Amino acid sequence: MRISKLTPSRFALMEAGLLILSIALPVGLISVAPTTVAGQQTSFNSMAIAGDETDACRVPKPPADLAETAYLRNGYRAILRILIAEEMLASENCACLLDAFTWDQALGALPRFQTSDTPRLPFKVLDLYAKADALEAQVMEACPPVQGGG
Repeated sequence: MRISKLTPSRFALMEAGLLILSIALPVGLISVAPTTVAGQQTSFNSMAIAGDETDACRVPKPPADLAETAYLRNGYRAILRILIAEEMLASENCACLLDAFTWDQALGALPRFQTSDTPRLPFKVLDLYAKADALEAQVMEACPPVQGGG
């Protein structure tokens, strides 16, 4: 069987494929590289996730030095949410009480919410979230949102 010189060999096809990849890959990387704006480098704007709507009375993320793991910090955040919601319900106060509470109070309330003697897993974060969500729902029911007027 005779092969025509016009028919490319397997080797030639593989070589052409590698050539295309060697050109396309750097071009593709350039399109997702961080952009530069006025001499400052920004990180992956095309991949940025839009932030949540900001709520002035929403408990912020805890500081990194509050606890060594995100699991513990998230638990303390849920505890703080619970403390604030309980106080709002008890006092029948619909004003934001976020400024009246500190992270130290969340740390101090740990024994009340502790479900284990394991230092790295002293509570069940999902249970704390559920309790915080339920209490905040009660607060929302008791304190209808203020309608924006002119």
